[in-house]
Amino acid sequence: MVTLTGLYLQAIGGGLGSMGPIVMMVAVFAIFYFLMIMPQQRKQKKWAEMLTQIKPGDKVVTSGGLSGVVMSARDETLILRLPPDNIKLEVVRSSVVTLTTNEEEKPKS
Repeated sequence: MVTLTGLYLQAIGGGLGSMGPIVMMVAVFAIFYFLMIMPQQRKQKKWAEMLTQIKPGDKVVTSGGLSGVVMSARDETLILRLPPDNIKLEVVRSSVVTLTTNEEEKPKS
């Protein structure tokens, strides 16, 4: 069955014509940007800011699963004290995954 709308679209060249695929590609790219790229950039910026705020006395967990207290912080490296034997270990600052500062540990009264 032929509809009036179908005949009209055929007469004007199929709606968007040759622009249809280009519009769809732009729409797909916009969806990918807002759903995947933008949140990852925010997460990366927050992680980089966290790395700059590391100071001695903070508790950290590295990407290798080591958790310890920062004894000293240099430009690219940290010296961690690992319990229970108080082992000193030098790690690269970028290997830190989580940070717990002394202010976060104090109970709020």
